[in-house]
Amino acid sequence: MNNNVILVSNNSPHLYDKFQKLLTEKNLINKYQLKKFNTFGLNTYTSIIKIYPDKIIYVDSLENDIEEIVNDHLINGKIVKRLLYKNEHKNYLKSGPLPIYHKQLRLVLRNSGLIDPESIESYLSREGYRALAKILNNTTQDNVIDEIKISELRGRGGAGYPTWLKWNFTKQAQSDIKYIICNADEGDPGAYMDRSVLEGDPHSVIEGMIIAAFTVNANNGFIYIRAEYPLAIKRLEKAIKDAKEYGFLGKNILGTNFSFDIEIRLGAGAFVCGEETALISSIEGNRGMPRPRPPFPSTKGLWEKPTVINNVETLANIPLIILKGGDWYNKIGTEKSKGTKVFALTGKVKNSGLVEVPMGTSLREIIYDVGGGILNDNKFKAVQTGGPSGGVIPEDKLDTPISYESLNELGSIMGSGGMIVMDHTDCMVDVSKFYLQFSVDESCGKCSPCRIGGRQMLDLLTNISEGKSDESIIEKIEAISSAMQKASLCGLGQTAPNPVISTLKYFKDEYIDHIVNKKCISGKCKSLIVFEIDKNNCIGCHLCAIKCPVNAISGGKKEIHYIDQNKCIKCGLCFDACKFNAVIKS
Repeated sequence: MNNNVILVSNNSPHLYDKFQKLLTEKNLINKYQLKKFNTFGLNTYTSIIKIYPDKIIYVDSLENDIEEIVNDHLINGKIVKRLLYKNEHKNYLKSGPLPIYHKQLRLVLRNSGLIDPESIESYLSREGYRALAKILNNTTQDNVIDEIKISELRGRGGAGYPTWLKWNFTKQAQSDIKYIICNADEGDPGAYMDRSVLEGDPHSVIEGMIIAAFTVNANNGFIYIRAEYPLAIKRLEKAIKDAKEYGFLGKNILGTNFSFDIEIRLGAGAFVCGEETALISSIEGNRGMPRPRPPFPSTKGLWEKPTVINNVETLANIPLIILKGGDWYNKIGTEKSKGTKVFALTGKVKNSGLVEVPMGTSLREIIYDVGGGILNDNKFKAVQTGGPSGGVIPEDKLDTPISYESLNELGSIMGSGGMIVMDHTDCMVDVSKFYLQFSVDESCGKCSPCRIGGRQMLDLLTNISEGKSDESIIEKIEAISSAMQKASLCGLGQTAPNPVISTLKYFKDEYIDHIVNKKCISGKCKSLIVFEIDKNNCIGCHLCAIKCPVNAISGGKKEIHYIDQNKCIKCGLCFDACKFNAVIKS
């Protein structure tokens, strides 16, 4: 990176254009290098401007502020304090990395936010494609397998399968044609890890694919990405084109006998297509539905040919492992979970955004040290990891170190990296309904346990949230969950009950409160909310009656009002309108 650099967040193109105009007008365009960057880890701000080498960060700047930054800061060396990033109500200034980065180790995200993702030269300036050159010139296929084996890299798509083993199965398979597939079909609610990597550093994934292809003797590759990621697709298309022009893709790569090419395949956004065999069916032009396994794709995959399928994050690790060595990577993380993990930290957390931490970092460190704690300093309640296939983890488990094994023991999973933080205003029954509804909607319907079991369990949860159940319902939910886990064809159905099982495990009292007392302490289950008027506080102002859309409130002006519970639709407009605390929600 040049000494004088101005980075402007990607979501602020008007600020970038304003900077460019002013730098040109004031003859500073040759002094400062102006770049766009992805705002990983600081998603709570509308705009971010970083100025190097001063290490100054301005946030929420408007177009009118840019001239002040140029005149005061760039020309006169005077910092614009009112625009500085603030932490705990203090200006953050020249004290090293932002607090959100203190416990991060950015390996997969090593280039994101520092390079121009649409410039192959920018990627090359940060050791891009050196790993590929290294293996083509000095390394055998077996050596690559050994290096990945030493690193103990596991698939970051959710299952955590050893990467070297998957590659080795395909390498040893006898076939005239083999394929490499990058699974970029990221569909978990609140997850955007893979999309952001592709938007911020597409060449690292492409280089990882090429290395995998060399290792297993594949000549064709596909990147399967959902069509609603237009920026990622655009940057992938340009990256593939540029890689071909520079000789990293196509025929006789870097003057060798090795040839490999990549095509992009667009998915329609079906969550089930994140499952390997459903993804393969979609690429083949069929409906995205899973197939029984074995045989596994490693030996019989795309068009029944041996196929390596890795997700974006897994592949982005490969060039770094080849350059720095498996031993180096193996020293990061825990005994069985090596390296780092990228998480999309969202929900009721102050610093929402994309974070990357070493395996073994505790949930508490991620939420409080990296994430800055709970929004509005509310009380933490739970964190959901692994998306619809994961589980909910309570406060007394916050010191659990992140690893594949530890999360499984808690009844959750690593998944692709979604991490949603919840506070005391969240209802666990409502959370279970949300995730199960997602899984029901996304089920392909091929197998009965998933298709029928998911719908039955969702109906039971709905009955709980509406106060239409007794305690026997819990036993029914547990029986259906067990059947789905054992009999569903693919991972979607097998893991769909996880949010329900984990909330029952850790928050059973909340379920009982819904079932027995017909109460939702969080106020999220509308059918269980009761709005009443406290006659001691009511002055008959009539505001609540005016706002009520169904005329459920009676009483004249300056008279005590009443709510007809048979008419009330639980909208809460009366509660919001009352200025005298006369409307009570219970």
